[in-house]
Amino acid sequence: MTNEKMKVNMTVNGRERSAEAEPRMLLAHFLRDELGLTGTHIGCDTSQCGACTVMVDGGAVKSCTLLAVQADGSEVTTVEGIGTVDNMHPIQQGFWEEHGLQCGYCTSGVMMAMIGLLDENPNPTEEEIREGLEGVICRCTGYQFIVKAVQKAIQIMAESGQPVTAKEAVGEVRS
Repeated sequence: MTNEKMKVNMTVNGRERSAEAEPRMLLAHFLRDELGLTGTHIGCDTSQCGACTVMVDGGAVKSCTLLAVQADGSEVTTVEGIGTVDNMHPIQQGFWEEHGLQCGYCTSGVMMAMIGLLDENPNPTEEEIREGLEGVICRCTGYQFIVKAVQKAIQIMAESGQPVTAKEAVGEVRS
């Protein structure tokens, strides 16, 4: 196996990005180390915790399970691409209003996983939200506030006329 670096091109948060990576570099490390997007956290490197969850071509993916070269040509959305302080994505607003985090380490992965859930099911029950959280480990909250935050995001999307499916809102350029 060669360790020769390869050029990797992808659209990240709506922008064309390109950098070199060793063939064995994980997407999580590529995003953090090569592109400077540190919102994607690495909690385990074994795909257990979900802190590294991002959207790849519209689906929630644990970025520690995918090589950067495998994502070449893909559209990737990280937590940095879903909203701004002045114009939060409904999932961010829900977490803010319902105190859906404590230490914050897992929060970006949880939010991206929940965006993936809402893509598939725009109006999940509490049980379905909890099932959607099974791939994400939070060591602080006990999940109740996270569930309330997702429910609040659903309410915000419905009341504001924003897209009910999160997929339509992810990666929008927000001004």
